[in-house]
Amino acid sequence: MTPDLPEFYFRVRDNGALVYRVDTENRQRRLEMDQIAVINVNKGEIKPHGDHELSEGELEEIRAWMEDRKRLLARRELDDIHRAVDHLNLTAQWAQSRATPEQLEEVTDALLLAMHDLRSVLVRKKADRVLKG
Repeated sequence: MTPDLPEFYFRVRDNGALVYRVDTENRQRRLEMDQIAVINVNKGEIKPHGDHELSEGELEEIRAWMEDRKRLLARRELDDIHRAVDHLNLTAQWAQSRATPEQLEEVTDALLLAMHDLRSVLVRKKADRVLKG
């Protein structure tokens, strides 16, 4: 196997990951992955898997991965919001130029309610920021 493989593999799942130790140094010279932990990024939890006791080095690697993951998810979340703004603009253009009356009838109420809800939250948050600072 290639020597560039990482020591740990993190299988991402909702709210965290399963952590595997990558092993290429075995008699069959095959790639093996042994699960050593389950992590919850949102709660900051690290739970050893089975009878495995996590070493301080393993814990450091897992904590570093969790911090990197939090930063990545935060960047993605903000990117998703920027995409939502683009989608709102595209939706306005669609409604003005291409939508049929039947299509507008199908989506108008849902869009108006969602936009009203969003506007209410944004106005309230903006007012809070103005008052605080």
